[in-house]
Amino acid sequence: MVSSVSQVSASSDVSPNAIKPAANPAANGSNRMASVSRTTKETDVQVTLNVDGTGKCTADTGIPFLDHMLHQIASHGLFDLEVRATGDIEIDDHHTNEDVGITLGMALHQALGDRKGISRFGHFVAPLDEALVQISLDFSGRPHLSYGLDIPTQRVGTYDTQLVREFFVAIINHAQMTLHIRQLNGINSHHIIEATFKAFARAMRMATETDPRRAETIPSSKGVI
Repeated sequence: MVSSVSQVSASSDVSPNAIKPAANPAANGSNRMASVSRTTKETDVQVTLNVDGTGKCTADTGIPFLDHMLHQIASHGLFDLEVRATGDIEIDDHHTNEDVGITLGMALHQALGDRKGISRFGHFVAPLDEALVQISLDFSGRPHLSYGLDIPTQRVGTYDTQLVREFFVAIINHAQMTLHIRQLNGINSHHIIEATFKAFARAMRMATETDPRRAETIPSSKGVI
């Protein structure tokens, strides 16, 4: 199955310089970690991320399916991740889903610092039974999403499958990454979404791992990301 692709770049209200990256924490031998809290009139979200983790995860967002997907990111990316969120889920899951994505993106951006020494690019193709999803990403400093999932049902359990795209839009805008998602096969909505998150996790693991040949240099011919 080859699905149609929609493309999204950073929204006009998100400045690429809104979150200033620190120097790479890995440069002085410490783990690349960040803790971010974000509170609005609709949600209260706290994210703690260790890029150099072992896959431990605590997720309590009030959205069970989103919690399940966050566990996939941690487990397959080998990130240690703690996410706690409260929000207006009595209305629907949209605000909480989006704001978790925003806060996780902010944590990624902060934990990676100036991005010295990282591999920068990542890609992975993940199968889950009949579903097959390809992820390619670049921690480029330029937010862009090319989204090619064709999810056949409106819901998985109580989770609105339209929120998958909104979650990734939120992450790419605030982690400042380029992300391409391609569905190569799949007819089961749960399988398609879970394969996407697993492939995303493995691609992020590849991109954020340090390149011993790059040492303390920034992975760009411009000298800055």
